[in-house]
Amino acid sequence: MNRVIVSCATAIAMGWSCGLLAQQADADDVESIDAILAAVYAVISGDAGEARDWNCFLSLFSEGATLSAVVQGDSGKFERLIMTPESYIEQSGSNLERDGFHEVEFHRITEEFGQIAHAFSSYESRRTQRDSSLFARGINSFQLMHDGERWWIVSIYWQSEGPDNMIPAKYGGS
Repeated sequence: MNRVIVSCATAIAMGWSCGLLAQQADADDVESIDAILAAVYAVISGDAGEARDWNCFLSLFSEGATLSAVVQGDSGKFERLIMTPESYIEQSGSNLERDGFHEVEFHRITEEFGQIAHAFSSYESRRTQRDSSLFARGINSFQLMHDGERWWIVSIYWQSEGPDNMIPAKYGGS
């Protein structure tokens, strides 16, 4: 135990984070894959002017976690934009809160092996819950790990649907 405390103290002194000091998540949010995915969608969703619980968001991610969007650049080449949970909040948080954003899962395929899991989660995005028109659809690829006590998000990797890239039927598309 003393080595753990010394290791954490050393990590803090060097500006590193220590997993033992990670933000405490609500136990209900991390008890299952269903719960942690529901928590992500709930935290990022809300009406215009509604603050998000970014501390809850951060508590869902493992140390070193990434969020990555696949986007098509001006050249036509596809690129991966990589963010940390903190930089996602910095880059997208104010827009989500200003404009309103509701992302809802409509289909999922989950696979597990030992302590790891992968969930292909098809989503629809609207500005308000009651909006009849969507502004985006796509697939979030969640990589997760269970440490023996709770689930952690290791990565969220997504791509939006486009005219040449529709969601296939096996992932809930039409």
